[in-house]
Amino acid sequence: VQLQAFGGGLVQPGGSLRLSCSASGLNFRLNTMDWYRQAPGNRRELVALITSNGATNYTDDVKGRFTISRDNVKRTLYLQMNSLKPEDTAVYYCHVWYRSRDYWGQGTQVTVSS
Repeated sequence: VQLQAFGGGLVQPGGSLRLSCSASGLNFRLNTMDWYRQAPGNRRELVALITSNGATNYTDDVKGRFTISRDNVKRTLYLQMNSLKPEDTAVYYCHVWYRSRDYWGQGTQVTVSS
């Protein structure tokens, strides 16, 4: 299983970014996919998840600002991030729990700063 995340960058407060994560080596459409993030000195935390049937869930900090989605044909996971805040600054990772183990993408840095 390989996950490759990209799309991070530097953005001003109130701005937007869209992260993407391409997946291979698994039956993408059958698996719940997640986005996590880790800020310096903090634990890695779950940001959003999307199930195989499209149900979504978000941590309270991002509700109403972030949208997780998936394209099963392209085998790609997305995270649309709007109204970004400095506290959203972190490395963002895509993740899947597959065949009893965790798989992580390499992480993409998101920095929100003026």
